[in-house]
Amino acid sequence: SSDFILLGLFSSSQTSLLFLSFILIIFIMTVAENTAMILLIHRDPRLHIPMYFLLSHLSFMDILHISNIVPKMVTNFLLGSRTISFAGCGFQIFLSLTLLGGECLLLAAMSCDRYVAICHPLRYPILMNDYVSTLMPTGSWLVGTLNSIVHTAYTLHLPFCGSRAIDHFFCEVPAMLKLSCVDTTHYEQGTYVSGIIFLFIPFSLIFASYVQVLLIVLQMKSSAAQKKSFSTCFFPHGCGHNVLWAIYFHIHET
Repeated sequence: SSDFILLGLFSSSQTSLLFLSFILIIFIMTVAENTAMILLIHRDPRLHIPMYFLLSHLSFMDILHISNIVPKMVTNFLLGSRTISFAGCGFQIFLSLTLLGGECLLLAAMSCDRYVAICHPLRYPILMNDYVSTLMPTGSWLVGTLNSIVHTAYTLHLPFCGSRAIDHFFCEVPAMLKLSCVDTTHYEQGTYVSGIIFLFIPFSLIFASYVQVLLIVLQMKSSAAQKKSFSTCFFPHGCGHNVLWAIYFHIHET
């Protein structure tokens, strides 16, 4: 059989059922909040600006990410099964890597948007025009997808000679490499390079942009302007996880 076995987190105990129920509740809340976020941004023309456009993409990524893992985990538990097909495993790896890379790049793009909005407010409409605000999420999706295709293709072409039991609750590259019967040292070194691109570089951009924003805000003489700048800068990055921030902006912009 080409199926894999997900050892997962749960046994058949009652404690595991409670824990799984908690995860299912979190899943439902996350999907509901992010869906509400996307609908709110889509329906209100006043929110059709780059900040919220990027935020809607981040919310959509959050929905896909959690939907890629939790439903299969819950289904396997309820059916008493631990198997996942070769194609299903490959899809989990592909989507997970696409979203991880895409979210890192998208967060960097959001930080750049806030930097321009606060540090160069008069040039903001020019620098963050429709083309740029569309290019940012498109680039994040595209680069994340291309990176994912490379890693997924390599991982699925590995020979799995022994056990097909994955010591995880979903398919991921590190767990799959442990099942391979060939030397993957060179590939693992390549993943470090990929990690630098998708973690270190975006983190550096985010850090640098917020340092610049902090310096600009601290130079403002008006406390009201400082408060508004801080809220505008920091709230959107948490909005992908909590729809209340979107409602906050919606109310204060009416």
